Amino acid sequence: MLSGNILVLGGAASGKSSHAESLLNQRPEQLIYLASAECYDDEMREKVNLHIARRGPRWTTMEEPLAAADVIAALEPGQVCLFDCATLWLSNHMLAENDIAHEQERLLAALDASAVPVVTVSNEVGQGIVPDTPLGRRFREAQGRLNIALAAQATRVIHVVAGIPRTLKGDAL
Repeated sequence: MLSGNILVLGGAASGKSSHAESLLNQRPEQLIYLASAECYDDEMREKVNLHIARRGPRWTTMEEPLAAADVIAALEPGQVCLFDCATLWLSNHMLAENDIAHEQERLLAALDASAVPVVTVSNEVGQGIVPDTPLGRRFREAQGRLNIALAAQATRVIHVVAGIPRTLKGDAL
C-alpha cells in the first residue's frame, strides 16, 4: 500500500523515473505526472515526448518548472502524483535567482500537507566529482540539502542504481 511521500533517488539515467512510475502504474487513482523540465531544444522535446508515450494515456502530465508546491497543494483525494524531478526544479529556481531556502520550504510544506501520496524523483549528485565552477558547487550543495530534507520527510526512500531499486528508509515494496 502506498501512503505518505516517497523519494526515489539515483544518478542520471539510473532508472529512477521508470521505477517511480512503476510504483504508481497499478494504482486505481488518477495518475498525475508533475514535470519540472523545460524544453529548450529538439532533443529535449523528443525525450519528453518519448516519456509521455511510455507512460500512456492514464497519466495526466502537468508541466510546471517553478511552482511545484502550488500544484502539489492543489492535488485532491482520488489522485496520486509523481513529481519528476526535484533536481530540475532546483536548477530552474537557481537559474531564475529565486530564494532557494524559501522555495524549498514551500515545497516541503506542500509535500507534508498533501492530501495524496506524492512520489518525488531526485538526482543524487554527491557521488560525482567536485564541480569546477562556483555555480556548479552551489548547485551540488543545494541539491544535497534538498535531498536530505526530502529524505527526512519521506516515509520511504529508494535509491536506484543500474535500474535496481534498493530501499534505504521505510518498508520495502
